[in-house]
Amino acid sequence: MISTFRVTLLGTGVPIPSAERFGPATLVEAGDHAILIDAGRGATIRLFQIGVPIGKIDALLLTHFHSDHTVGIPDLWLTGWLSSYFGARQKPFHVIGPVGTEELMRHLEAAYSRDVEIRIEDEKLSREHATITTQEFIRDGVVYEAHGLRVIAFTVDHGAAIKPAYGYRIEYQDRVAVISGDTRYNENVVTYGSGADLLIHEVAMARPELIGEPHIQRIVNHHTSPREAGLVFTRTKPKLAAYTHLVMLASETIAAPSIEDLIAETRMTYAGPLEVGEDLMSFSIGDTVVVQHPPVLSDSH
Repeated sequence: MISTFRVTLLGTGVPIPSAERFGPATLVEAGDHAILIDAGRGATIRLFQIGVPIGKIDALLLTHFHSDHTVGIPDLWLTGWLSSYFGARQKPFHVIGPVGTEELMRHLEAAYSRDVEIRIEDEKLSREHATITTQEFIRDGVVYEAHGLRVIAFTVDHGAAIKPAYGYRIEYQDRVAVISGDTRYNENVVTYGSGADLLIHEVAMARPELIGEPHIQRIVNHHTSPREAGLVFTRTKPKLAAYTHLVMLASETIAAPSIEDLIAETRMTYAGPLEVGEDLMSFSIGDTVVVQHPPVLSDSH
């Protein structure tokens, strides 16, 4: 029996505190198993909006340590521990990532130790379910395997100073989803993206009149342009290509490029199926990749 393999973009944004695009986070559901790739701002809110209990997440995998990808970790960890229906984690909080993950989590554990102790005393919550377990890796390869779900980490290039940085290839029932992570145009994305049903890639863009600004150039140089992403899609030939982590740069006087601009630039190098990700857009992966556009959001369930 074929079971659900679904990828949901919880957050497609950047450090900009936008209400429309929350911080980077991607939910992967494989049968009854659920993992999260990154935990940017508002990841728990998006999980709540689609009715996925925060405590249901079996593992959090990190691509790198930029704050916009990690600032939601304490919320995921501690709100998921609460006994209410939206939390109710019944196991330790498991985090997987490159070297540096354990240090990050130990510091968070220390920072919130008073909250943990208060809730154990006051709410009689289980200490075990507030425990953090970590798993670090140092090279490309399988980093997670459970319930038929297999996750392979691969190195990407987010800039000379931003190391380590990884993407993930997710395999389930002979289907494949690939998430590029934050990266410049990179051959490893092509290698691990080949044969994917769904390839989700980051992208960065600025209008020509802004691109010459030094601080804009620094940002763009850490990411993949639409034309470069189009080349990745053309070379890997996924059933569906999708954008997330849209770095659409602007200034006080110059507007960000439009989605139409982004698509037009991508079409200079890629003619295949393409979706520009939105928060809560999901992809059901089977013989075809079926796109579900974001539902009308509600604050309650």
